[in-house]
Amino acid sequence: MKSKSVLAVAIFVLSALISPAQSQDKQKTPESMIPESPAAAVARELDQDIGKMLAAWQLGNIDEMHKYYADDATWVNGAYAPPIVGWNNYVADYKQEISRISGGQLIRRNTNFFHYNDTAWACYQWEFDGNVDGKPSSTRGQTTLVFVKTGNHWLIVHNHTSEIYP
Repeated sequence: MKSKSVLAVAIFVLSALISPAQSQDKQKTPESMIPESPAAAVARELDQDIGKMLAAWQLGNIDEMHKYYADDATWVNGAYAPPIVGWNNYVADYKQEISRISGGQLIRRNTNFFHYNDTAWACYQWEFDGNVDGKPSSTRGQTTLVFVKTGNHWLIVHNHTSEIYP
């Protein structure tokens, strides 16, 4: 009989120890209260910046787009010409390009972020549907953007965008 009461006490003690642990599991900390890792914070910030930059690109808003680019940024030239160096040189090229486009929508997919100190880069795929030179156009491609942290902001210092030809 003594062993039965010892067993009952042991079960009682174990259940008392297990119950609080189980109830703590059910009361998890809300995600909004968990501190964000530095890499996740950088990825979130860059993701938002890319979205805003692409919205400005689609709307033809040069001033808004410039907020995300360094003045000395470089672009790979899609016309197999030398790279475009500097914001002002890019704007001239962009104005020619955007004047040919109407009703366009650019969709970004599969964005990946990489971060090392004050440098980061993002790679993504894109799909464009709209009219180019008055004719329907549907193209796909990929982009790599290189960022440098300047003060409290990340600025794009290099843009390599290429269209995928079937």
